[in-house]
Amino acid sequence: MPDGTRGASAARRIAALTPRRSLALLLALAFTQTAAVMPASAGPPRAGVAPSPHDGAVHRTIGIRLLDAPENRRDDPRAQAYIVDHLAPGSTIERRVEVVNDSPAPMHIDLYAAAASIAKGRFTFAPGRTPDELTGWTSLDRTGLDLEPSETARVRTTIRVPKEASEGERYGVVWAQTGTSASGSHTVRMLGRVGVRMYIDVGPGGEPRSDFTIDRIRSTRAGDGRAEVHARVHNTGGRALDISGALSLRDGPGGLRAGPFAVRTGTSLAPGDTAETVVPLDARLPDGPWSVALSLRSGLVERTTRAKVTFPEAPETAGEVVAATTQQGRLPGQVRSLAIAALSVLVLAALCLPVARYFRRRR
Repeated sequence: MPDGTRGASAARRIAALTPRRSLALLLALAFTQTAAVMPASAGPPRAGVAPSPHDGAVHRTIGIRLLDAPENRRDDPRAQAYIVDHLAPGSTIERRVEVVNDSPAPMHIDLYAAAASIAKGRFTFAPGRTPDELTGWTSLDRTGLDLEPSETARVRTTIRVPKEASEGERYGVVWAQTGTSASGSHTVRMLGRVGVRMYIDVGPGGEPRSDFTIDRIRSTRAGDGRAEVHARVHNTGGRALDISGALSLRDGPGGLRAGPFAVRTGTSLAPGDTAETVVPLDARLPDGPWSVALSLRSGLVERTTRAKVTFPEAPETAGEVVAATTQQGRLPGQVRSLAIAALSVLVLAALCLPVARYFRRRR
């Protein structure tokens, strides 16, 4: 049936209903429209989507990934890779991780939680099985696995926050570790591990907001001659941040464009911290001037700064930056969806008024 005929038929069916049923149908359509624009629940990330922390010889030998994320964080890419949550004292959560043996031989894998911290712009792993407050709240339903090549296993992580826990954010890592003898004639063992980070904030009420500012940018050339853009980032919110992003250049010499260039990964900021993030460019990039747009993000928060930059000719010297301005980035996907949903409800609800008036006149 053509779309126009189908629409007219639907209109006649609505007109044939009683006023109350007509209003009920329109409200149901409004609800359906609202549900249709809500984002779908994000599935578990593929093993290669977000890198896990790794340490030592195990890189590309075993892997680990998070399988679960809270429903209210389904749009947050950090929550798809790491255990990120805000919990009230006395709360308990469970998250599953999947471990895989990517080696060509059977392997025994140990699992445990260990301490971590954020300092000097880096998420830092404590050595070995160093404990902290968060690891004392964390338990695993399996602490050892024997996996054949390409075999996977799932492990349940439980975090129980004591009722007397103080407010604040804690950090840790759920590690999968294996060890092999360096030589049959030596007792030295080569240990390696991969893990899933934990960011657990404790406190009553709602979660502290996440936010940051880009305080300044500067242009330089590294010792190898590559142009670089450095951005000073300040965590002005109440949750830790992991900074990623990209930089694009335009209006260069002769109208050249370049990029986007990815921000060097690894910058993490605790609440109140300030650190620099770096964008390495190409050594062949002309000095400029250039119009640059640097977009940085952490989870659902994004900020963009624009400036005119000129790179220095000599390595390890500073260039010129003028007219830097910062703006808020795009709305998070969930917020956009809710805004569209609200607009849809208002439009469809407005359609109810003429229908109701029409039936009142007929009565």
